[in-house]
Amino acid sequence: MSHSLPIPDFFASDRVGEVWRVPYEERATQAKNWAQIHGIKPADRDSPRLCLLAIDVQNTFCIPGFELFVGGTSGQGAVDDTRRLCEFVYGNLGQITEIVPTMDTHRAMQIFHAVFWIDGDGQMPAPMTMVELEDVRSGRWRVNPAIVPSLGVPLGQLEDFALHYVKRLSDDGKYPLTIWPYHSMLGGIGHSLVSAFEEACFFHNVARQSQTRFELKGSNPLTENYSVLRPEVLDDAAGQPVAKKNQALIQHLMTFDAVAIAGQAKSHCVAWTIDDLLSEIQQVEDATLASKIYLIDDCSSPVVVPGVVDFSANADAAYQRFAEAGMNIIQSTSPMTDWLPD
Repeated sequence: MSHSLPIPDFFASDRVGEVWRVPYEERATQAKNWAQIHGIKPADRDSPRLCLLAIDVQNTFCIPGFELFVGGTSGQGAVDDTRRLCEFVYGNLGQITEIVPTMDTHRAMQIFHAVFWIDGDGQMPAPMTMVELEDVRSGRWRVNPAIVPSLGVPLGQLEDFALHYVKRLSDDGKYPLTIWPYHSMLGGIGHSLVSAFEEACFFHNVARQSQTRFELKGSNPLTENYSVLRPEVLDDAAGQPVAKKNQALIQHLMTFDAVAIAGQAKSHCVAWTIDDLLSEIQQVEDATLASKIYLIDDCSSPVVVPGVVDFSANADAAYQRFAEAGMNIIQSTSPMTDWLPD
């Protein structure tokens, strides 16, 4: 293990795949003592400044048996990834300036959930149904009129937008609209950070006197939001905005000397976020900015459903493209002295 600090004794690697309550007061005392014992300084003195962008390390994706567990090729992908990520945080506690966890955040009535749509018989689509452009044009799937009062948008306007939405996804070469199982439901246990990672973030808070910056995404009922930096569709058929980029986070990330990225799923929310970050960097036309980005390869897994779908190749191709653009691919055990800029 190539970390600058030991892993605290309380970290239970065999419980990373479980849900439990973090003992905050106990951990706060331990974090304060840990900082004194190991000479860990407050984060505002860091030079260089390192941000850890941890994407969707939530129960819904990372705990076996939850709604969209990311098993990866091993079947235990997200559990192993989170264990390594926690060890990365503890081992490099003195160098990580700030942790930014993104949190997929949903309610029932959203365009990618079944209750939004019905067929000619009034039946809702099954989870993982792909709603293609022709399906909406032909009326095979149409907006469920019963959701209109909850969304506060007239039915005709919703129908026009639904057609525009799937057409925009098709025109932009994105995945078709997927009806996802209900997941990351706001207020539910699936929405919470994995307990072991939440504990690591809290320990970092106190040891480094650095507030975790939580970034919620995905609550807009009219668009998917794989990337924390921007939703899939930003406007309606008339060109009026329905959502916007997370410009504040984009600008915040660029204030760091280095940004390390991990989380789930490598083939979806992680890849989309990195892709959007790369687009923003390329618009600035400063090639050196891409070299600030470090992708922690062994702390993310692709979506793999054995016998159904395997996005491993998509994830690998995306990471290859990011590397060719100047981003760095590292392992969680890579000594920071080897890659963190001076």
